[in-house]
Amino acid sequence: MKFIAFERSKHGTGASRRLRITGRTPGIVYGGATEPQLIEVDHNALWHALKKEAFHSSILTMEMGGAESAVLLRDVQVHPFKQQILHIDFQRVDASTKLHMKVPLHFVGDDQSPAIKTEGCIANHVINEIDVLCLPADLPEFVQVDLSGLRKGSSLHLAEIVLPKGVKAVTHGSNKNPVVVSVVVIAAADAPAADATTEAAPAKPAGKAGAKPAAKPAKK
Repeated sequence: MKFIAFERSKHGTGASRRLRITGRTPGIVYGGATEPQLIEVDHNALWHALKKEAFHSSILTMEMGGAESAVLLRDVQVHPFKQQILHIDFQRVDASTKLHMKVPLHFVGDDQSPAIKTEGCIANHVINEIDVLCLPADLPEFVQVDLSGLRKGSSLHLAEIVLPKGVKAVTHGSNKNPVVVSVVVIAAADAPAADATTEAAPAKPAGKAGAKPAAKPAKK
């Protein structure tokens, strides 16, 4: 994706506030051999770009002053209750340096899996993105995950996902092979209900209605 940036000469809280009033968002580009560079970006164009998944997970082309450079989105600061982007950070991309990025997962084939088609289950997406390490040229926009082989009682782990060439998954903590998708059984909606006509305990025989107790024999 491509976006247009402009060089920013002034910095500081006051300058940034005045810049936002004009419809621009202050930002910075850092990394590489050059010094960090202050930039500004059209707020409305940036707002719409941030709604696209690729803007967060792929290498971007930044055009500024007639020159183009490859960058990655690294941080976005948004107003707590206004629809306003306060600041944005980009990192320069070096073609020979590996990147550590979060990449979204796209799940396909779940409607073809035996677990969903015939075994009364659903696929629970435990993880929706993964950390990867790769060269910029190998960075995928997303990783596709095939769920067509899922069966009841099974689960899909990170090690089972087929990654693009040159891409390595990065894990954190002690769990090196976390569950990505688990199969959950759905309680059958038409399960037989308990029989309402259960046998009642035998009732004690009752006397006739209105019957009077037998009279005691008269004393002589």
